[in-house]
Amino acid sequence: MERLKIKETFFITHGPPTMSIDESLPARHFLKSFREKVYGSAAPAAILIISAHWETSHPAVTAVSGPSPTIYDFDGFPTQTYQLKYPAPGAPELAERVKEILNASGLERVDVDKKRGLDHGAWVPLMLMYPEADIPVCQLSIQTHKNATYHYNLGRALAPLKDEGVLFLGSGAATHNLSKLHDEGVLIFGSAGAATHNLGKLRASRGHDSSVADSWALAFDTWLKDALLSGRFEDVNEYEEKAPYGKVAHPRPDHFYPLHVAMGAAGQNAKAELVHHSWEFGALSYSSYKFTAT
Repeated sequence: MERLKIKETFFITHGPPTMSIDESLPARHFLKSFREKVYGSAAPAAILIISAHWETSHPAVTAVSGPSPTIYDFDGFPTQTYQLKYPAPGAPELAERVKEILNASGLERVDVDKKRGLDHGAWVPLMLMYPEADIPVCQLSIQTHKNATYHYNLGRALAPLKDEGVLFLGSGAATHNLSKLHDEGVLIFGSAGAATHNLGKLRASRGHDSSVADSWALAFDTWLKDALLSGRFEDVNEYEEKAPYGKVAHPRPDHFYPLHVAMGAAGQNAKAELVHHSWEFGALSYSSYKFTAT
């Protein structure tokens, strides 16, 4: 049987762990409709997901044999979120291909982790997009001491995997400055009661309405959309210098670098499309993008 060749790569905003249970989030409904409305019904051979929540000094990939462990890398959220599991099979063969390709591209060290499971940046969106958990998943780490162009080039090197039926998913956030929420007296990570209470309080006052989005977040989010849709990928690689409020929107690059990998994996002349847009708390943009090779 001929392998499915995939032209698209995706960047999604995965939101907080409560995305897994909170039916009020528009982004949750977007992810649940991903196959039907965005990607298509044909299942990929495997998924390579780049999550904001796995940082390493050198590129690393997961290579679990059998079901992937579910990692609860968060504190202070509802008990129900710690009872969820996403036992998708690992993809050790894909992990070896990633290592092989990156080695050939000039990266001498690529680590293979045969024990690590999926963190919430991976399993939360995947359980909504592919709830059957029957597609092999390999996770690729990010290197936050490197720059955006480095991550774009990681994607460029790995782009041939699309012809092998691999779906690229970058999982991070279009804007991610939790300190701005702390500035409003909202505790995002703390005791379960405090976190739940304060998240609800902030949502009640700020909700999902873009009209109450903070000016810095709206400016960056708008710039990002305009840059991507007009093909100014180099500007996005240089977002700290080119974008308004670049360092405010992303004080650390961990939630933004997955976009650069997905963007690079699509190819140099790829076309970007905004496939979802919503807000939470007035500062967290759920903008998500599809990149299509031309």
